[in-house]
Amino acid sequence: MSLSPALKTAIQHAAATHGGAKAAMVEALKLVQEAEGWVSDAHLKEAADVLGVTPAEIDALATFYSQIFRSPVGDTVILLCDGLSCYLCGGDAVRDAVMSKLGIGFGETTPDGKFTLINICCVGGCDRAPVALVGPERKLVGPLTPDDLDALIGGLSVGGSP
Repeated sequence: MSLSPALKTAIQHAAATHGGAKAAMVEALKLVQEAEGWVSDAHLKEAADVLGVTPAEIDALATFYSQIFRSPVGDTVILLCDGLSCYLCGGDAVRDAVMSKLGIGFGETTPDGKFTLINICCVGGCDRAPVALVGPERKLVGPLTPDDLDALIGGLSVGGSP
């Protein structure tokens, strides 16, 4: 499936308003991911073509940023912080409980396609540690305990947030 004409236009607009093609590469990746849910190789190449940059240039950014997804993800992405503050405040117990509850490890998606679990370095919620960013709006939730997970995960609708 190719990028829609509207998405190609949005990428061109990003280049015009972000200081040129190279400066707009991250914005282009965000636009593709917002529209498609993730950035496939084909969509990455199309975005590169629209911007007039090489696929290697834009892929270097796509693989650098942990919140640009280069493979399909579930309807709800849980970005679980594995920073020092979260670890010291019980993050390892939360991690183990999330993995047990969902039956998946980091970088995996539940068989029903509802959840993807990703570990991420410090999200800046140290005052509420341990924390996670949940859903498409990346809502910060915490402090989390293993006992909170039934309410958190059970309260998520497909594509929704707690």
